[in-house]
Amino acid sequence: MKTKRRCPDCCRIVLTGGPGGGKTTAADLFRREIGNRVVIVPEAATLLFQGGFPRSPDARAAQFAQTAIFQVQRNLEDVQAALFPGRTLLCDRGTVDGAAYWPGEARRYFKAVGTTLEAELLRYDAVIFFETAAIAGISIEGGNPVRNESIAQAVKLDARLRALWSQHPRFVLVPNERSFFKKISIGLAALESLFEQLSCEARCKPSPPKPRKISRRAVTL
Repeated sequence: MKTKRRCPDCCRIVLTGGPGGGKTTAADLFRREIGNRVVIVPEAATLLFQGGFPRSPDARAAQFAQTAIFQVQRNLEDVQAALFPGRTLLCDRGTVDGAAYWPGEARRYFKAVGTTLEAELLRYDAVIFFETAAIAGISIEGGNPVRNESIAQAVKLDARLRALWSQHPRFVLVPNERSFFKKISIGLAALESLFEQLSCEARCKPSPPKPRKISRRAVTL
């Protein structure tokens, strides 16, 4: 699968992974480091659940929730792209994530929201996957009040997310480390490398040739 660019100067990098991976921290630090060349797309699920959207373990309710999150995530990205043309979007999760949280087969999620896995992967230029700390049995309890996954659930979600996102041609894994500082440093280095690579590709991409004007006098009937 080849990535499809929307315009020479726009690119989208997804930061994803199981709960408690450090992606949100990495996104904020990278934005502070790079400045106004990047803009963060916040996680749609957190915005919805913090805003009072009901969250229930009921399978049918969870399906409705994921379809809503999909639409909000997609439109959040497009709004940020419209407001900040030419900037790199750092997406705190992407539209593929819902398939891992969907209660059932991933293909049913994509069918429910009217798309395919391949189509959604094409929305993004690169994926950085932060493996959850739950892999090492470390508590993932943090400052996010809407996070309610157990360690076992976080490990399962991490595996499902990785199986989906690893199909992207630009997939970078940031494995869990005993030192959170070291893990974030590795993630930031991966982000910086991808950012420079994508920026270079945009700068070096040759412009399409301009159509040659043909004088009417040169046309022989």
